[in-house]
Amino acid sequence: MIAVHLGDITQLEVDVVVNAANPSLLGGGGVDGAIHRAAGPELLEACRQIGGCPVGDVRATDAFRLPAKRIFHTVGPVWRGGSFGEPDLLSACYKSCLALAAREGQSSIAFPAISCGVYGYPWEEAVPLAVNVVKTFQQGASALDKVVFCCFDEAVAALYELELTME
Repeated sequence: MIAVHLGDITQLEVDVVVNAANPSLLGGGGVDGAIHRAAGPELLEACRQIGGCPVGDVRATDAFRLPAKRIFHTVGPVWRGGSFGEPDLLSACYKSCLALAAREGQSSIAFPAISCGVYGYPWEEAVPLAVNVVKTFQQGASALDKVVFCCFDEAVAALYELELTME
């Protein structure tokens, strides 16, 4: 099942919440800052132990004070016009998180719109890419029971809903 949720990703009761992190993993603004605040100071300490994450990859921590079990930290690309490998790097973020969730035996995962905040990735490019990666993954043998695209506003949620209805 693939769903769209309008609301706060830190409140979702899923196995995994994905954090749109920066390469240091030490917190920032937007979703990253919200997840760090809600998870508590233990998250910052856990991220310090990891030592960072390259763009397109994923690192995992416990979820501490979140209702989720785990936080997957992935670093999306900064939008520089689309000709610097941004689509491949953004796809890698989603694929890395889905693959790790499957390896860990998780059944549900929630994604924010990776790279669409301060990293400037255009919604009209990012939403179809994210939906396509998830749909392709969900057709495989290691499909998750539930994948959620968590949106903070109605216009973005509508983009995801529309994309999910397309073949």
